[in-house]
Amino acid sequence: MRRFLIIVIPIITLIIFVFIMLSGTILKKPFGKFDDVPGSIDDIIAAVNDEDWDDAANKLNGLEKAWDKVIFRVQFSSERDEINKLSTCIARLKGAVTAQDKSGALMELYEAHNHWVELGN
Repeated sequence: MRRFLIIVIPIITLIIFVFIMLSGTILKKPFGKFDDVPGSIDDIIAAVNDEDWDDAANKLNGLEKAWDKVIFRVQFSSERDEINKLSTCIARLKGAVTAQDKSGALMELYEAHNHWVELGN
């Protein structure tokens, strides 16, 4: 029995760790409207194209809240560098929306979308 436990416990532990490390693509998908990062990015793109800066700022707050929820889920299964780059894009986007810089905001939005696609791959 002891030999069985010595073999089974490490194997089960390794299986759990492998599952956690490979779960990034599953965990980054939205579980509801409150954590839909790609949907929020698309909404902000539409608001910036219409130059509706107040709506873009409101949707940016929603994006920040959604991203905070998703970070908690994917922090162990995604590369830290991609998480940091997406967080930096959101911070730069906040500056571009505050300055009402359409080209800067669109650049950051499309870069954030690219980092989102790469997250968990």
